[in-house]
Amino acid sequence: MRLFELLLTLSCFVLLIDLLFVTRNAKKTDMALGIGSSILFVVQLAVEGYRWQMLLIYGLTGLFILIILFKHAKKRMAIKIGKPLRYSIASFIVILLALSVCLMVYLPVFHLPKPDGAEKVGTQTFHFTDSSRDEVLTEEQSGKRELMVQIWYPTENRDNNKSEFLFPKDKEMFKKYIQTYSNSLNLPDFVFDYWKYSKTNSYENVEILPSTSPYPVVLLSHGMGTSRFLHASQAENLASHGYIVVTIDHTYSTFATIFPDGSVTDYRTKMKTVDERRKIGKIWTQDVEFVIDQIEKLNSGAIESQFQGKIDLNHMGAMGHSFGGATAFNTTYLDNRIKAGINMDGSLYEVENRDVINKPFMFIRSGVFKAWLEEFKNNTDPDNEVIKQLSDELQIMKNVIHHQGNVIYIEGTQHFNFADLQFYSPLIKLTGITGDINGSRGSLIVNQYVLDFFNKHLKGTGGNLIQGPNDRYPEVKFIEPREL
Repeated sequence: MRLFELLLTLSCFVLLIDLLFVTRNAKKTDMALGIGSSILFVVQLAVEGYRWQMLLIYGLTGLFILIILFKHAKKRMAIKIGKPLRYSIASFIVILLALSVCLMVYLPVFHLPKPDGAEKVGTQTFHFTDSSRDEVLTEEQSGKRELMVQIWYPTENRDNNKSEFLFPKDKEMFKKYIQTYSNSLNLPDFVFDYWKYSKTNSYENVEILPSTSPYPVVLLSHGMGTSRFLHASQAENLASHGYIVVTIDHTYSTFATIFPDGSVTDYRTKMKTVDERRKIGKIWTQDVEFVIDQIEKLNSGAIESQFQGKIDLNHMGAMGHSFGGATAFNTTYLDNRIKAGINMDGSLYEVENRDVINKPFMFIRSGVFKAWLEEFKNNTDPDNEVIKQLSDELQIMKNVIHHQGNVIYIEGTQHFNFADLQFYSPLIKLTGITGDINGSRGSLIVNQYVLDFFNKHLKGTGGNLIQGPNDRYPEVKFIEPREL
């Protein structure tokens, strides 16, 4: 709960006690409570903003203030309430207050955790069109592949700009964005309206921090059906440690992607078969390769920007979650410009001719990986296509370990502990898509190991955490080649 939300809720409870259980006629006290609650009411709406989870609090506070005014009016009817009715009314109102508090706690106005690097973080968004590729995920025949790309980078923020909101600031664009979510989940639009208050730790369009040497780059791909917004905290954390991070919305494979003209694309991807997965994987890999081309143009000045000469093209990494993690592996394998990569809990979609990888790579898996691995090894069927693909994937992991790479899993995590969804609501954990681990703790561990890996392989520093088990992070377990 936010500060003034908490204070307004407490004042509403105090008004209830005063009206129902303080029998003395204390006009000054009643009026002071009424005026104080009125001020809190106005301040909460003005400073923090309205949200539907507080409707009961707003209604009860307004009602209590009116009762106080009526109570001390010159001409009023004397209304006596017996104890049974008084306690019944109090109990009912307390239940309403508790319901409102639950809505505020379990559907909170969340903010992203602060990055732990020394630098402040700037962000800038680009709209790129790949004129060499037709858009094949829609029925439109003439469209070219368009991508929204967000770049995160170190900054001084000399103008002391305020940190940015996570979702689009423009009211119409935000409305279109949440409508896509609500339509997909068959929920009314207002359910997601409070997301407009959630903030990042970044500053939009500020100048990049001057440096004597260019910054290494990490490209980050989201999971299937999510978006780049679900990896903002990871991008911010890397940027705060001196990286340029490029997050990509893979159009028509997101819940929603909003473009500068106000158009919003939704999820159109079909992946029912292995061949369809490979087809989509090829599109995503081409997305990443195309974005690398644009990064080169930004650095050379072919695309005018503040990033000219600031990007270290010789030290470039790729990472992603789920399908985006598989894309990070595929791109790392195929594109010589990528020097190291990380797959966060993603099953590979392409294993043919991928067994020999000569670049540093790290697989980070969820807590169920060890149990799944033991069960899988006891139920192999060489004639099953899926089983064969998974066997080949395990062989790839084994080869990764032999080439300066790592395979680790984090106890207590589930699939979506590798994205920011865990910060949206404590209710997420009840669905089972995040694990028992505290969301902030899980995010911290992932960020530390991602940073340590890229520090070693892109900056030539660090690398202590990925050497083996560490007492600070007992949840992290390392897989040995003989276990695969």
